[in-house]
Amino acid sequence: MEAAIEFNNHDFKLNDINSFEHVYTTYFTGLHRYVNSMINDEMESEEIVQNVFIKLWERKDTLDIQLSLKAYLYKSVYNESLNWLKHQKVKQAYESHSLYVMKQKSAPEAHEELASKTLQQKIREALLDLPEQCRTIFQLSRFEELKYREIAHQLNLSEKTVENQMGKALRILRLKLGDYLPTFILLISQLQFMLS
Repeated sequence: MEAAIEFNNHDFKLNDINSFEHVYTTYFTGLHRYVNSMINDEMESEEIVQNVFIKLWERKDTLDIQLSLKAYLYKSVYNESLNWLKHQKVKQAYESHSLYVMKQKSAPEAHEELASKTLQQKIREALLDLPEQCRTIFQLSRFEELKYREIAHQLNLSEKTVENQMGKALRILRLKLGDYLPTFILLISQLQFMLS
């Protein structure tokens, strides 16, 4: 779980290596978990988060962060993750390896694996389709295990707004995952383990 430290833009200087390293160690784990919930690839998730910090360091002298630092970092890794996913779609269009592997397996085993992968993919797509604020609140609640009060404090929102947005996220996910609803209900409390 991420440390409950929130930096505001005047508390630190990005060009101070000690401050920068402290920001890195404070947020890396949570950002990595957030990215991995979107792309389901541990190593690529690590690289995406590291790239965001590299860009942050390279732009340290000219960067003007209007949001909170945490919100800026989460938005940055979200955008990087979307770019990675788009790139993967292009790659997958030219790959047939998965099809070959499926043919080598027995039908029941292949069907079970396909069903599991399909469910994971549907959940990832449903999460990506959520409005940004809904998704962020859902991720912080389910993956960071933060309480509504903590989320409200970190995002500078009222607890009521967090509660409403969480309800909205769950309603949207239930609608989008209608065919998988029984399984989704069982998995929703442990979603981070299935997507990690």
